[in-house]
Amino acid sequence: MNSKTTINGTRHVLAVKNLEKSVAYYEEQLGFESVWSGSGWHFLKREAFFIMLGECPDDSSAFETKNHSYFAYIEVISIDALYIEFKAKKVEIISEMADKEWKQREFSIRTIDGHRIMFGQAI
Repeated sequence: MNSKTTINGTRHVLAVKNLEKSVAYYEEQLGFESVWSGSGWHFLKREAFFIMLGECPDDSSAFETKNHSYFAYIEVISIDALYIEFKAKKVEIISEMADKEWKQREFSIRTIDGHRIMFGQAI
């Protein structure tokens, strides 16, 4: 019997200092909706982008990891609309929208916890 494994999604697990503050940021600034919460965890999603936030108040923050704080490259449709949405909500843009030689139009943000996310669309 030949079986083939299929990866059908990803979930990103992030440590945050203040769970309540981080959840509010993901909902209000980034447009996520809550899926579940309990025992120091809060799960959120925006379309197929699933985040699992865990409260770790005594651990180092993502700000301290500098370039290692990038955790996801998210492929989107209508990247210009997302960029405008985030700018209007005053999300911290750390690399402005640009067309790259690898045929992606992309920009990146930094969350209030220091995590960096790159968004891209094929061109």
